Amino acid sequence: MVGFGEAVKMFFRRYTDFQGRSSRSEYWWVALFNFLVAMVLMILMGVMSGGLENLEALDSGGGEIPAGMMIPLGLLMLYFLAILIPSIALAVRRFHDLNQTGWLYLVFIVVGLIPLVGLLASLGMIIWFCMRGTVGPNKYGEDPVYE
Repeated sequence: MVGFGEAVKMFFRRYTDFQGRSSRSEYWWVALFNFLVAMVLMILMGVMSGGLENLEALDSGGGEIPAGMMIPLGLLMLYFLAILIPSIALAVRRFHDLNQTGWLYLVFIVVGLIPLVGLLASLGMIIWFCMRGTVGPNKYGEDPVYE
């Protein structure tokens, strides 16, 4: 089983590795890490924008984006751009751990564009990614839990 720090290191080390397998723990630790980074940047956006009053004015369509919000917003966009490829690679490896083709990820993305059906597909993928991978080796490599 992979811990939090090791999972994050592997995520960035295997940046474009679409081969092999990734365990549940590797996938979910990285999901938690990415969620935490996004939360920190969004809190920073709220603080630097001058608080909720300015965000409510922005939400109602009355006002421009506060200047203080631009830096954390830019960092958030850059971060999501930087993790796009490794996130796809990790999802593909997670499908491989389930002894499925990585092309299923593309199917889930396309189906995700359909209203309501996309929600159900997203829930299905979450449930699938919570399942234990193939015990022992499969056609995509050795079991990552016991490597």
